[in-house]
Formats: sequence, structure tokens, C-alpha cells
Amino acid sequence: MTQLKANSATFSGRTIAIIAGEASGDILGAGLIRALRKRYPKARFVGIGGDEMIAEGFHSLVPMERLSVMGLVEVLGRIRELFSIRARLLDYLFTTPPDVVIGIDSPDFTLAIERRCREAGIPSAHYVSPSVWAWRQKRIFKIAKSVDLMLTLFPFEARFYEEHHVPVSFVGHPLADRIALEPDTLAARESLGLEVDKPVLAVLPGSRGGEVERLGTLFIEASRWLQARRPDLQLVIPCVNRDRERQVRDLVESLEVSLPVTLVRGRSRDVMAASDVVLLASGTATLEAMLLKKPMVVGYRLSDFSYKILSRLVKVPWVALPNLLAQEQLVPELLQDDATPEKLGAAVLERLENEQERDRLHQAFLELHQVLRQGADERAAAAVSELLESRS
Repeated sequence: MTQLKANSATFSGRTIAIIAGEASGDILGAGLIRALRKRYPKARFVGIGGDEMIAEGFHSLVPMERLSVMGLVEVLGRIRELFSIRARLLDYLFTTPPDVVIGIDSPDFTLAIERRCREAGIPSAHYVSPSVWAWRQKRIFKIAKSVDLMLTLFPFEARFYEEHHVPVSFVGHPLADRIALEPDTLAARESLGLEVDKPVLAVLPGSRGGEVERLGTLFIEASRWLQARRPDLQLVIPCVNRDRERQVRDLVESLEVSLPVTLVRGRSRDVMAASDVVLLASGTATLEAMLLKKPMVVGYRLSDFSYKILSRLVKVPWVALPNLLAQEQLVPELLQDDATPEKLGAAVLERLENEQERDRLHQAFLELHQVLRQGADERAAAAVSELLESRS
């Protein structure tokens, strides 16, 4: 058995198990497979993944869509199936042990599998850190028992793991590799049919119906506040699908917005690239706006009950990724009671008209982009390879 394993390593005949539970993980997994295949041309990739990973020669034991559930009610409705998938996957991994198991994001599902595999002597890694640095920090002890290696997208995450003596590798963010250091604003405006010589405000109230209902009205009222002061402003709102487009159109009509409003299905990155300023909810969109070098204003509201609970749990001073990366407030965050149409509008107006501030932000965002532009696929593959070779 030992000789067989040695020969397998010599001829790159590794078996690498990867578990991805959603579309973003599928994209990361595909990039990781491409980079690992350069090191292990004869490797076999197996586990759970989507179309992107399958296109790279990955064998998915279960359709990834069966793991893509969101919300407590939906999870509870599928809990038996999720437990069944986990049991079948573990049975497969224990029966035909891979050389390494890599969970990508989806920590509620993947970390438990990684822990069981590690206890069985199979090296495990996790790609994309849970937000353990921000809240429920005691989860770090569970993670430490589950993984031999954590691969993080952001440097501040790596520092947190180092402080807790968990093996970690900062690999950078794939978006930073894919987005150009200098965006082409003119080309983006032309592709969307916008007037190239008039200012553009991109409005992103979120992708889910509840978010759009809660923040859409607020953001559109802020836009209406702006129209009295900047009647030349073009308003562009990307909508993730037909339902959100219908929802946003109803809001715009009900609030009688007289600004030119362009609704775009999908293409949120193009919309941000075309803009002068972005008004958006917190989340990954703030990272994209930063990589596109766009001044932004972050606004968010929760129910009072949810906000009181989260404000006690969260251990970081900011919610927007540019601020977390810079460890200073580059981006205004107007949350809860501070998120009013007037305050949001005034913050947007300041960033529209203050050229010196726009130049300062551009330079700061460029420097952060370069920090994250590390060749994430290759760095992740190198770290996994080092883990593999250390166990050969």
C-alpha cells in the first residue's frame, strides 16, 4: 500500500476531492483544478461541483444544486436530504480515500466533512474563510480541529488565523486577477447605451426580493433627493433577474423618479464600471466597486431586532470590504438610523463633486487591488501542493 501511494505521487496520479456548494465556489474550484492539473497532470478530481468544475474534467458525485439552499426555512425543508448527501459523500471518501479533501466556502456543510476526513487521516483544506474574524469568533476552535490548511482571500483573514495558530495561506482574490487595474468607463457607458458626457450613478440595492423591498425604496428616494441638485445625473440599476427588474420598475414608477433611469438585467459589473459613484448595500459588491476604482456609499438597514443582535455579535468596526482591507474608513457606511435618503444623497453628491477625493480614493483602491492581485488560482494550488507533498 505504501509503495502504491509513492508510485501514485511519482506519476502525478493524485486523487483530489473538492466540495463546492454554490456558484461562486464552482468558479473558484474550476480555477483551482486548472492550476493543480499543471502540477499533477494525471490527477483525478472528484466530489461535488457545478458546471464550471465539470468542464475541467471534474466528476461530481451529486448535482451541486442539491446543496444550493438559502434561508432557514428552505434548509429545514431539505435537512434530511443534506444529511443523506453528507453521509453518502463521507462513505465514498472513506471507501476510496483521496490524497486531500478541499472544501470551498459553504462552511456549514463542508467543515463537518473536512473534520471527519482529517480524523480519518485524510489531509483537509478549506478555501474561503468563514467570517469568523467578524463574529462568533469561537468558531476558530472548531475550524482548527477541521483543517490542516486554511486558504484565505484577504490578508486580514490570514492574520487572524496566524494569531490562533491555524495553518493558513493568503492566496489573494480571483476577482482582483480578472478585473483590469484601470477600468474602461467610456466603453462600459457605450455598451449600456448611456450618454458618455453626463454623470452616472449606479444603484445596487441587492439581489434578493427582501433586500430590494427594504433598500430599493430608500436608495431610489436618495436618488430622487439628488435629482433636485443634479438634474443631469443618469441613474442605472442592474437587476439580477426578471422578477427583480419588475420589482424595481414598480418602485421607480411609484416614487415618480424624474431622472433618466436605465434598468439592466444582470451586468452589474458593467453598470459599476460605467458609473461615477456607486450607491450599494454592503457585501461582495463593495469589493467589485473598489476593484473598479469607483467611489461608493454603503447603506444598509435591518429590522431593529436583527440589528441589535448583530451589533452585539460583530467584532469589527466596519462592514464594507474596502474599509476592512484598508483598516480605515475609505467608504462611508450609513447603517440603520443613519441610512436616510438625505444622508445617502449628500454622501453621493460629495463624491460626485469632490474631484480631489475621487483621485485619493482611486489611488487607495489601486493599492488595495494590487495587494489582492496575487494570482489566486496558482497560489492556492501551490499551497495545496505543499500540503500534499508534506504528507507523501
